[in-house]
Amino acid sequence: MIKTHLRKLLVAMLLFPALSFGAGDHVHLDHAPINAGDTASLQRGAALFVNYCLNCHSANYMRYNRLKDIGLNDKEILDNLVFSGGKVGDLMKNAMDAGEAKVWFGAQPPDLTVIARSRASEAGSGADWLYTYLRTFYRDASRPTGWNNTTFPNVGMPHALWELQGEQEMKAQQVQGDGHKKTVDSPVLVKPGKLSGLEYDRAVADLVNYMVYMGEPGAKSRKSIGLFVLIFLCLLFPLVYALKKNFWKDVH
Repeated sequence: MIKTHLRKLLVAMLLFPALSFGAGDHVHLDHAPINAGDTASLQRGAALFVNYCLNCHSANYMRYNRLKDIGLNDKEILDNLVFSGGKVGDLMKNAMDAGEAKVWFGAQPPDLTVIARSRASEAGSGADWLYTYLRTFYRDASRPTGWNNTTFPNVGMPHALWELQGEQEMKAQQVQGDGHKKTVDSPVLVKPGKLSGLEYDRAVADLVNYMVYMGEPGAKSRKSIGLFVLIFLCLLFPLVYALKKNFWKDVH
């Protein structure tokens, strides 16, 4: 019995960082203004991901050379996005030592390769969840990291982009709802960051745009191939139907 409880506790500790991305489906999610065809946005998002996310997280199912699909060449990738001295064909592994991660967070932070796909729910798409999540951190002295999040209360992850956004605090706000005003607590910017509010929202949109792309780099090709297959089947159907009628014309 004791061993069973210990195993359950160990599994919970190992899954805790991943669960930090899984909560909050019941909250309102803002629409993520992303565009899979905007290569400039994808390139900016890739730079943000490498500079702010790969420090702790990994993308072990994504290679740097796939970034050529969004308009970058090998030299641009090596000069601007590969900081570990690796090769352009390497996997996007994180810079944090696994042992240190376990000491600091209790477990290694989860891989983010398909996080945008895994966060989809009835409340919204995975892109909407990430877009809302990355904009709703606020200061909370009661938390071990000093940060909390309204999209996922009691999140175990600190605010990696706080230098860009600044610091928010929870304050009572008057909002209109159900025909009358009501008071709700919401994050309010109290210390500006390097970017304005609009600039930060655009930066987060770029980052989310890249994370959606990273979850399925071949999505554009898949859709194109699927379209040609449907067109081919539509053209083939009359011929197959005519052949069938010819074969069965003497069968009564």
